[in-house]
Amino acid sequence: MMRKIIFIYFLFCAVGLSAQNVQVHKDWGHVLSDRLSERPRVTTTVELFKPDQWGNTFFFVDLDYYSDGVAGAYWEFARELSWKKGSPWAAHIEYDGGLTSNKNTANATRFQHAFLLGPAWNWANGDFTRTLSVQALYKYYFKGQNPWNKPFNSFQATMVWGMHFADRMFSFTGFLDCWYDASVKGNWILVSEPQFWFNFNALKGCEGFNLSVGSELEISNNFIFDKWGQNNRAWVIPTVALKWSF
Repeated sequence: MMRKIIFIYFLFCAVGLSAQNVQVHKDWGHVLSDRLSERPRVTTTVELFKPDQWGNTFFFVDLDYYSDGVAGAYWEFARELSWKKGSPWAAHIEYDGGLTSNKNTANATRFQHAFLLGPAWNWANGDFTRTLSVQALYKYYFKGQNPWNKPFNSFQATMVWGMHFADRMFSFTGFLDCWYDASVKGNWILVSEPQFWFNFNALKGCEGFNLSVGSELEISNNFIFDKWGQNNRAWVIPTVALKWSF
């Protein structure tokens, strides 16, 4: 969920190319605590970025899996409109939504529709081995069918970073989201997912072999629901992951 591993997003935005990748993550949350014993243990992510003369489009889709099938799905779709070519500023428009199910029931719970709008500031150094994006977004949740899914206004701050090392053999990427939600302790939810990748295509003789192997830490507070339906604590959950870039 919320897997915005988008250093490549801003890198390819800067150089005017398109990018896609598929990731598979093995989640180890179930070994950290019995409270996470029902957490899905495998997640796949598909990401796509496409620039054009007006800006760019980005989306990703997460699918979580139990041993007998898909446990849930989540996707984000974002469009950025640039003020002018070469400007670091853009208008960011985004939709978030999905559904999830409990391990012991066939019923699924829908996430509320969320729409976001606000400015984005994007930066990259000369060779695009360092990138940074900061977004300040108005966020609106639409009313859901469940009585506790009430419409409300919110604010979200987002930071996305990316770094390449050793002639792009290693990549350190990630994001941090923080948004207001009066229903949680302290009224704020935080999610961050830093990732570290080893890229095989940087090895001599492996050009075009676009496999990466790495790990992610899902760092969160007031976000992840445990098997008792509570989301009132902080977690740091590691994964082991593979990624193929197209």
